[in-house]
Amino acid sequence: MPIAEDPKPRPPSDSPHGPGTDDPFAELVLDEEFVRAATVKERSGRSRMLAARWKRQPPPEPQPWRPPTEVRQRRFGRKTKTASPWGVERRGSRNWQTPLFVVLAAALVLAGLNVDRLHAWYASNLADGSIQAPETAAPTAAPPTLPPDTPTVDHPWAGSPAAAWPSGADAIVLPQAQAVGVFGQDEVAAQLKTVKDFLVAANLDPKTVAGQTPQTALDLMGRKSREKAENALAHPGGTSDPRTWFSRFNPRTAIPVGDAVKVQGRMGFGSDGEDGMVVHTDYTFVYAVLPGPDAGKVTPSPSQDPAPSGPAGGTTAGTEPAIWTGTVTGSTEVTREIVRREIDFRFYDPAKYDVEPGKLNFSHINTDFGNNLCRVHDGWLEPQFPIASSDNAEPRDGSTMDPYDRSKPLPEGTGRCGTTTRT
Repeated sequence: MPIAEDPKPRPPSDSPHGPGTDDPFAELVLDEEFVRAATVKERSGRSRMLAARWKRQPPPEPQPWRPPTEVRQRRFGRKTKTASPWGVERRGSRNWQTPLFVVLAAALVLAGLNVDRLHAWYASNLADGSIQAPETAAPTAAPPTLPPDTPTVDHPWAGSPAAAWPSGADAIVLPQAQAVGVFGQDEVAAQLKTVKDFLVAANLDPKTVAGQTPQTALDLMGRKSREKAENALAHPGGTSDPRTWFSRFNPRTAIPVGDAVKVQGRMGFGSDGEDGMVVHTDYTFVYAVLPGPDAGKVTPSPSQDPAPSGPAGGTTAGTEPAIWTGTVTGSTEVTREIVRREIDFRFYDPAKYDVEPGKLNFSHINTDFGNNLCRVHDGWLEPQFPIASSDNAEPRDGSTMDPYDRSKPLPEGTGRCGTTTRT
């Protein structure tokens, strides 16, 4: 007879479900979804450790989070300390910047209170090169007044705004050429260069400034203008003055200190309304000179009539002009002459006018001489030197003028003899 299989064991009689009761967890499946849904999990070792610690020492009351802040200790002293988000100060290295900042701030305050003296010192000691760009438009005001300072051979621009001006031909910057009227861009560029060449030859060439005949400048002038200039050089007078075009010193009365000339100004151009072009120039030239052997002996001209012909308006043939080379008789105090020239050059349409190619025509000239004897018409620039005799002092009409003020145009031919406010 077949052997019957052993039946499944029944739960013991002491089972909580009682005899014969099915296990309620028999159908329970402990899969991954069940584990994730569990609401009670075993705590980590760190949480059990913190729980034990907090039973002995409760934690501080929770504070809302805030970004790190600086805890100010005092106005000056140790470096500012930075606090952590929980209010705990962080240690920092010793602060060495604060004293330095204090010193720099004090220096800036003192510099602001003495800006004029600083500018004068810088100009006298460091500003021998081109430190100020040429003008691109008329300035809005005159340069600041510097503390009085005596110019010397070593520092001829001391106390003058010209100390910060560029020197020589590089100070005359040509504007960007473009076609005007019948002239193309290349023609305009060539005409602008001719204008610059004339200004350099007439005002900056050391030979011209020291008294020689300005031949290079004359060669650039149109026929009519050249004839007038040559006549003025040969017969200088009140109505025939070569200083209209040229800056020249009489080697008997004024000797240039070296060949440096300070320059500030601008150049522009436009149409003349008849298919030609006009070039507008406005430049101030500053010359440093020493007194020559006859300084202070020049007397004012008795009238505006032309002066007698002779070497007064030109140099003797074969005679080289004097240029200061390190020794001078008499006073060694340097003075300055300030010459401002407003000149308009006109280039005519060759289809309408008989023109000379490459030559200059003048449509307007206005010139002012600062620190110059105004009633002397010998054809030279005649600076006023401190050693000049008071017997030869010129009477003044009471007017004053700042020769460095380029914020407004020159007045037209007033004929007044005023006082220069500074040199």
